[in-house]
Amino acid sequence: MTFLQKSMLLLALIWLQGCGEYFVLSTPSTPQSTLKSISSDLTIGVEEVRLPKYLFKREIAVANSRSHVSFLSNAQWAEDLDEGLTRRLVAYLQRKLNTPRVFAYPWGVEEQPRYVLLLTINQFVKQNGRVYLDAAWQIRNTRTQSSIARRYQTEVVAGDSASEIVDAMDRAFMQLEEAIGDSVAMVAR
Repeated sequence: MTFLQKSMLLLALIWLQGCGEYFVLSTPSTPQSTLKSISSDLTIGVEEVRLPKYLFKREIAVANSRSHVSFLSNAQWAEDLDEGLTRRLVAYLQRKLNTPRVFAYPWGVEEQPRYVLLLTINQFVKQNGRVYLDAAWQIRNTRTQSSIARRYQTEVVAGDSASEIVDAMDRAFMQLEEAIGDSVAMVAR
């Protein structure tokens, strides 16, 4: 190896080490219970997972006060959080409802869902040793245009390291998934 090649390799390794840690929340959790049988024509479309603007950054957000958010410098999301949480919710609902007929938007014309789920996350941040998750969702029946709406709040104890914060966020979202899954199961019966 030439001096130039060795130098470039060394610089690349230093740069990679300085990039910090990367995290995902897209791994679906296991439902506490699953439905044994559902209607064969049941299809569910997860239209969107809406997030606050501060969650569209790659860095992990930490609230220092009610109006001040900072970002961890060496901890980043390895994916867009809205897309990862959408995939996770779809996979979770497939497990919970025991059906592969849960789709993320956009769905094809031949697969119009019977129920459409819209999830809005209002707050998902660590503050004062806890991760706070505040969310609302709506499930709309596309045939009757009737809908139900629910709100959910939880807080989970979190440590100070990035991995502890992400672990707490994972547990908080797991609780939200279970609540949404129960709502969808109730509507789908």
